[in-house]
Amino acid sequence: MGHQTETGRPWDEELVPDERGRTGNPEQGCPVEVALAAIAGRWTTLVLRELMHGPASYGELRERLPRISPKVLAERLRALEDRELVVRERVRGFPVRTSYGLTPRGEALRPLLVELYRTGSALS
Repeated sequence: MGHQTETGRPWDEELVPDERGRTGNPEQGCPVEVALAAIAGRWTTLVLRELMHGPASYGELRERLPRISPKVLAERLRALEDRELVVRERVRGFPVRTSYGLTPRGEALRPLLVELYRTGSALS
C-alpha cells in the first residue's frame, strides 16, 4: 500500500513513486512538471523529433520544418540549449557552420515523445 494522501486515499505508486510528486500544487521540482517544461512550446516536440535522427544544422532543420519561422526555430533551439537538452557546436570549415545535437538529457525524452504519440493516436 502506498503512502496516504491528506484525504486518506493511498497514492498510486506507479503514478507517484516518491515525495516529489505528492503535492496539491504544480511544483517546479515535480518530475512531471519538469518533463512538461522540457517539451513546452509550439514546435518544440518537432524540433526534438528532428534531432532524434542525429545532429543537424540550423539550415537542415529549416528544410525539414519549412513552416517554422526562423525566429521561432532560433528561440526553440535557444530554450532547448538553456534546458541542457541540446548542445550547439561550431563545425570547422569555410564557412563556419553550427550543428545542433541532443544531449543525453535530450535523448532521454525519446520514450516520452513515443508515448505521447501513442496516446494521442489512441485519443484521436
